[in-house]
Amino acid sequence: MQERIDGERLDGKVALVTGASRGIGTAIARRLAAEGATVACTARTMEPDPRYPGTLRETVEMIEKAGGKAAAFKGDLSNADDRKGLVDEVRSALGPIDILVNNAAVTFFLPIDTFPEKRFKLMIETQVWSTIDLAQQVIPDMRSRGAGWILNISSRAAVKPMGPPFEEFYKTGNSSVYGLCKAALERLSLGMAAELFDDNIAVNTLAPWDNVPTPGAGVHDLVEKYRLEPEEIIAQAALELCAAEPKTLTGRVAYSQSLIQELGVTPHALDGRPLGTWPRAH
Repeated sequence: MQERIDGERLDGKVALVTGASRGIGTAIARRLAAEGATVACTARTMEPDPRYPGTLRETVEMIEKAGGKAAAFKGDLSNADDRKGLVDEVRSALGPIDILVNNAAVTFFLPIDTFPEKRFKLMIETQVWSTIDLAQQVIPDMRSRGAGWILNISSRAAVKPMGPPFEEFYKTGNSSVYGLCKAALERLSLGMAAELFDDNIAVNTLAPWDNVPTPGAGVHDLVEKYRLEPEEIIAQAALELCAAEPKTLTGRVAYSQSLIQELGVTPHALDGRPLGTWPRAH
């Protein structure tokens, strides 16, 4: 069942959501579109990945069936030429970009003592430098329009391990490089928020409090034995950070459940599924 959410909070806005072929990226794209944004959905390929369900075309189809507006754009965010071409193509097709959601990530969970340099550089390029590069390309449009919103998707893995003794996740999860990337993203976002405050451009990071049962999380064995959070929760939190007056909600390292509880927001289902009682205590 497709559910139309008749919202107008983002009417006239153009949003670019990276990593929008599945999971959190798809959920955020759908939620922004439901509030009136025209959403540029991007990922590395238009074609199905045998490891994961979901494609860019399917994301766009879901949005359009619900009455929203979206378009698909192929782009490998680890490639500088692709990033430049992506922004130019979106701007040409849809207009200036008001909202940038940096969700795409390349992730490897490998032991630190054998972590390959090539994969380290790929993770940094995709998760950290790509965030800066895309922001640099859209900030001029945001300045000229008098407002803008940049949202960077992080993770609880950015929280430094406390110990000893250390939690089992940090001891056996091989998450040191992943956590490094997300911690860098959070510090970067806070600095960007300060630098862009006078330009009326909000910059925030957002992470789920519990694991979201996405296809990627399943591949990395991050679903079984973990507390789970519906994708609608982080999608709702993303909407709040991309719809508020920029100077009133910026410079946040936010967690989805805590944020919607703070704002007194009721998460809206994307396809009619009951959400139960959210947010829950943690």
